[in-house]
Amino acid sequence: MTFKLHELDYEPSDLHVTISELMVASADQSDDMLDRTITEVLRTLRDRLKMDVVFCSEFVDGRRVFRQVATTDVRPTISVGQSDGLEESWCQRVVDGRLPRYLADARLDPVASVLLEPLPFPIGTHISTPIVLKNGEVYGTLCSFSFSPHDKPNPDDLRTLEMTAKLTAMRLDGRNVMPAPTEIPSWDLKPK
Repeated sequence: MTFKLHELDYEPSDLHVTISELMVASADQSDDMLDRTITEVLRTLRDRLKMDVVFCSEFVDGRRVFRQVATTDVRPTISVGQSDGLEESWCQRVVDGRLPRYLADARLDPVASVLLEPLPFPIGTHISTPIVLKNGEVYGTLCSFSFSPHDKPNPDDLRTLEMTAKLTAMRLDGRNVMPAPTEIPSWDLKPK
């Protein structure tokens, strides 16, 4: 019996498939390849979710550091390497529950609306989720936002971001794995 892909509820253009393939394709590659892969994933997310900015941040010494950024370049927002105080960030507020992970219109949320005032750019729809490593440590966040609220917000976009954050965490965990020894040690065990 043969099946066509679309009969199995699988489409090659499906965002989840695209992201999974990108993350798996470079699983054994160098850090540079990983960085390029994550950048490509962020661009794909930005385009498919119709967001203006998607970024991966890392929490380091009380700062939120932007490690990977994909923007539409319509207006200046954030750039790779830029950082700001973690406690004042939207990311930290999402991680500790002071902001929801999904905001269809940030202007309508009482906490987010106050946070919009000092920003040099608007935020409409905002989606953010923590990147949690295997040891339980929060590496940072995977975030996306549009400059204007989406006409037809899709809460499923949060699940897409969460899945991508989990794959990113797996890749980051893989960076920290010690390589297997090339030689097997020989021990000479002798009783005392």
